[in-house]
Amino acid sequence: MGKKIGVFVAWPYASGDRHVGHVAGAYLPPDIFARYHRLRGNDVIMVSGSDSHGTPITIAAKQEGVSPEELFLRYHSRFLDSFMELGLSFDLFTHTDTENHHRVAQDMFIKLQENGYIFQDVMKQLYCEQEDRYLPDRYVEGTCPLCGYDNARGDQCDNCGHPLDATELIEPRCKFDGTTPVVRETEHFFLDLPAFAERLTDWLEDKDYWRPNVLNFTKNMLRDGLRPRPITRDMKWGIDVPVEGYEDKCIYVWFEAVIGYLSASIEWAKNVGHPERWREWWQQPARGYHFIGKDNIPFHAIIWPAMLMGYGDLNLPYDVPANEYLNLEGQKLSVSRKLAVWLPEYLSRYDPDPLRYYLTVNAPENRDTDFSWYDFWRKNNDELLAAWGNLAHRVLTFTYRNFDQQVPEPGELTDEDQAILQKVEDAFEPVGDLIGAAHFKAALAEVMAVAHEANRYLDEKEPWKVIKENHQAAATTMYVMIGVLNSFKILFYPFLPFTSQKLHECLGCEGSLMGQSRIETFEEDGKTHDALVYDPPTADASWAPSSLPAGHALNNPEPLFKKLDESMVEEELARLG
Repeated sequence: MGKKIGVFVAWPYASGDRHVGHVAGAYLPPDIFARYHRLRGNDVIMVSGSDSHGTPITIAAKQEGVSPEELFLRYHSRFLDSFMELGLSFDLFTHTDTENHHRVAQDMFIKLQENGYIFQDVMKQLYCEQEDRYLPDRYVEGTCPLCGYDNARGDQCDNCGHPLDATELIEPRCKFDGTTPVVRETEHFFLDLPAFAERLTDWLEDKDYWRPNVLNFTKNMLRDGLRPRPITRDMKWGIDVPVEGYEDKCIYVWFEAVIGYLSASIEWAKNVGHPERWREWWQQPARGYHFIGKDNIPFHAIIWPAMLMGYGDLNLPYDVPANEYLNLEGQKLSVSRKLAVWLPEYLSRYDPDPLRYYLTVNAPENRDTDFSWYDFWRKNNDELLAAWGNLAHRVLTFTYRNFDQQVPEPGELTDEDQAILQKVEDAFEPVGDLIGAAHFKAALAEVMAVAHEANRYLDEKEPWKVIKENHQAAATTMYVMIGVLNSFKILFYPFLPFTSQKLHECLGCEGSLMGQSRIETFEEDGKTHDALVYDPPTADASWAPSSLPAGHALNNPEPLFKKLDESMVEEELARLG
């Protein structure tokens, strides 16, 4: 096969459903990227999983009065269903509470400690006297000392993005009872980040292809100076510290969750019957892309590369295409205030491809953008349906009805015929280059621009009028347009796999173009866990233009998209409250 492409996707906390902001920021872009590279013939592995150990899970479990395990398994199951319905093509979407992940995370800890990059020290940590416990960073809220945001978390400020220590917060408060915690000393293990500062700086020298916001943020962090980061916490829900005498502590979630990219690759290799194949992406020439939201930049552009350097003999990230934030109706999405468009609820009412389209054309790639139900309705009807769906349906229904349900025999192609075929053919390279550079919004705009050109060609040819006087000329036009559609199903496929599959079938083509995501149960050391896996396409397709021969049988055409009534806007706004 071609190049080795690792698509490593942010691990969502299994503490609540995912919303459209999560999808736009971290989950849809890697699927577009992976689907494109598979069409190019590259060898792709796309992995992620539920983060089972984060403090958002213990907080939510405490609030609900259930165990952390019960809570995370519930939401892990919902993730599997939602991601499958959205068409995310994970080769493996697992979770961090597997024996495999525990082993790999503990191995990373031990190796870094042996190599001198982990040390013990006493740290000051906030202690809630009311709860009689040390407070993990996310159990603390307060005012950010850097930007003044008054609802910063103890591990990071969501407003300015800088990582924090809970003791740095101004007027800290316990998340549960609102009391002011006291400072106590406790012993922990630390990752010696300053030891990697020079190597990280050198590593960034050739990363001019990174998104400017990611590169600038990372360089500024290095310029400001790195500090050792604690990697253990005084809590029991998590991975045990593999050092005798620390049974009352666990490995801090931010340290072990990023190791999931490696552990999931190892689990995938074992599941497919080739236990050593993970090395092809981690120890041989390959490119690894980490798709995340901007709040995760420090962990993926600084901390995870440092961990890989300290471990040795593992590939560093090639790119970290982090997105900015997606807002909702002019306000910041908020899980705590329930201000969100939740993915399971969306999928219960609407088709997946319109959401995939809207979140791509409105992607927060370089700046924050806004999700508006009115804009969603307008873009579905005025762009997706009017410019693309109607084009496909007009061509298919006219050809099916007037040319014996098959691709007609063309006459000699005119200059106009050749020109539209050339425009479609010429689109593959620039669109592919844009997707390969993680510029998905621009890539989809290029495809839509060519769709507008195809509409213009069809309107100028007017085959519905010409057929009355010159049946052969109309046949030639429809032969050309069927070829255009056959190429468009590939150009649109990374973005809109469900409707590309539907078009593939309407065109009378065999096999699965989009592949199939499914839930599979795996057994490991006597325990079972469910994961999302991906069966690759069976159709013969590649990233290249193609036509269908005259006489090829077509199937009864179906509309690709549904027209939405404007009343849905008010209905959805009412659901937001």
